[in-house]
Amino acid sequence: MKKKLAVVALGGNALLRDNQAGTIDEQEQNTTETLENLVFLLKAGYELVITHGNGPQVGNILMRNDAGEQLYNIAQMPVDVCVADSQGGIGYMIERMLRNVLTVHGIKKNVVCLVTQVLVDINDPAFTDPQKRVGKVYSREEADLLSGKKGWIFREEIKSKDGFRRVVASPAPIGIMNDAIIGKLAREGNIVIAAGGGGVPVYIDDQQNVRPAEAVIDKDMASSYLATRIEADEFYILTDVPYIYINYKKPDQEIKEFLDYTDTLKYLNEGHFAKGSMAPKIQACLNFIGHGGRMSVITEAFKLADKTYGSKITMNYEDERR
Repeated sequence: MKKKLAVVALGGNALLRDNQAGTIDEQEQNTTETLENLVFLLKAGYELVITHGNGPQVGNILMRNDAGEQLYNIAQMPVDVCVADSQGGIGYMIERMLRNVLTVHGIKKNVVCLVTQVLVDINDPAFTDPQKRVGKVYSREEADLLSGKKGWIFREEIKSKDGFRRVVASPAPIGIMNDAIIGKLAREGNIVIAAGGGGVPVYIDDQQNVRPAEAVIDKDMASSYLATRIEADEFYILTDVPYIYINYKKPDQEIKEFLDYTDTLKYLNEGHFAKGSMAPKIQACLNFIGHGGRMSVITEAFKLADKTYGSKITMNYEDERR
């Protein structure tokens, strides 16, 4: 019998909690605890592709860039290289922790980590209105100096309101390099770690050369696109809430455990999901279902082994409880 193929997107809290310093010991412990929950899918007969976020980690890499330049005159690396660095470091950690988890459970599988380039359109409107904040918080004077020196664009910091952060574009993914290889490896029984942090953003120029883009790609959108390209059966987003809610944190908050495509799109268009948090996840799930995916799930990692886990989105209502 053909095994099901699932793409599982690990949220940022799978690696680093908000109240933590981000030491390697903390990240390894968090990663191990998250990966333990994926054993349920493996024992249920799934083949897996794992993707992951990189927000805090790539931000730290950018800040180390800044410190190295200021203190030691070390040349800064561009955003695409920093994303690739984070893919390699996080991917290595996930692979090593996962191998240890598999050993504990007596599961013999290869684990393969691929640094993944993701294609974007250099004419994507996101490049004319960059919104994704990256790196450290600067004073107005520092931001003005860097804007003039490097051409960086800055916006006022949302949380602190007393500084400025660099912003870069967050374009939509339009291609995944080596997607066929990723799918082939997974269907042959290997666990593949790919498209970390949304992938390294690149584009094809007029001479058909691969060029870097100063951008970051939404992890869930890239994961959804990858799931579609490799014809995965199911797409999971593991985050810090167990269900999809409407009227979230309001007196009339309501859990939506089973959803079909039409109702989910209606709730999205009505503004029930926050633009900076749940809305992109919902859109990623809808994209996957709209392109032939069987089911999308949004839940917490530790609920995977629970048969009533999370919120499930399918195309038709009659499919939801199958």
